[in-house]
Amino acid sequence: MTGRSRTSRRTVLTALLAGAVSVPLLGAAPASSVPATALELPRPTGHRPVGRRTLHLVDRRRSDPWVPAARGRELMVSVFYPARSSEGRPAAYMTESEAQRLLELKGLAGVVPAATVAGTLTHARADAPPAPGRLPLVLLSPGFSVPRTTLTALAVELAAHGHLVAAVDHAYESVGTEFPGGRLPPCVACDRVDVDEATVVRGRAADLSFVIDELTDRRSTGALARLIDPGRIGVAGHSIGGAAALATMAADRRVRAGVNLDGGFFVPDAGHGIGGRPFMMIGAEAVHGPGNTANDWAETYDRLHGWKRWLTVSGAGHFSFTDIPWLAEQLGLPDPQVSLPGERGWCITRDYVGAFFDLHLRGISQPLLHGPTSSHPEVGFHRP
Repeated sequence: MTGRSRTSRRTVLTALLAGAVSVPLLGAAPASSVPATALELPRPTGHRPVGRRTLHLVDRRRSDPWVPAARGRELMVSVFYPARSSEGRPAAYMTESEAQRLLELKGLAGVVPAATVAGTLTHARADAPPAPGRLPLVLLSPGFSVPRTTLTALAVELAAHGHLVAAVDHAYESVGTEFPGGRLPPCVACDRVDVDEATVVRGRAADLSFVIDELTDRRSTGALARLIDPGRIGVAGHSIGGAAALATMAADRRVRAGVNLDGGFFVPDAGHGIGGRPFMMIGAEAVHGPGNTANDWAETYDRLHGWKRWLTVSGAGHFSFTDIPWLAEQLGLPDPQVSLPGERGWCITRDYVGAFFDLHLRGISQPLLHGPTSSHPEVGFHRP
């Protein structure tokens, strides 16, 4: 690889790491430390209590693309589901070690206490007994370098409405994912100058298919497997996780529907091979609007031949579709370059992603997805 190619690759990966923006993950940090405060994710709008179990899955048929000497491809999975009751201890947002790594990545170590982030109230109960039923399965894949926990509010919301949700961390692609025994593997992919984004996308697609295998196998997950209706599986992701959502659909016919939250697609044939299965793209207007020809949304949209939506949100930033702005504003650290409030970004994400999966996995009509509405004036519909 030439020096110029290496520089170009590093530039792309840096953009992925920063979410295509050059601002701190939790907004503009002041010089002094932020006082410790109790953080809380948004309360779910569904009526069902939510439980969460954490799984450590290892695909021993595959070597890890970043650390070939590792014994298989390791994944950490948080499974959210409707629970029998709201009793029990709250599920932790993340460990303090994970929070410290994330804060260090964004230059906020010593500004925001790791214990404050780790102690965020999630509105889920750890290891709560699941309620009986047969549920749609939705998989979630996070952005490059950030952990699955950044999609917790969405996972809890979907579970409260009757989905079983699996948020997946991909080994060596996150700065802060704790594995059994207290191991926090480094983000090896973040430091590789020869990484091809398509490799990340296709590797994650293989990861997500493996998670489906494990979750639907009663020998592997027992009671959780009995909850899943294998004929109703969806996938969504943020940033490069959104690209992985579409790639998973192309590689795995079991996945019926998918969503990309503000991510590029990175593979040259993105959208090819999913047939008439539904897919929705929703992202920041400044980056993913039709007027921006630098992204690959238009050509990907043209390859989709089933139900499809291309939605943009005015004023949104890259992380507006995650927990980050919601938590940042509670800490007094809003992003000065993003005009959309964190609460509003959450409401839009909740409403449109929830409507999409309720329509395509539960068969519930969703007028919100028909076109622009006065209740969500920030959301634009393109080339319906």
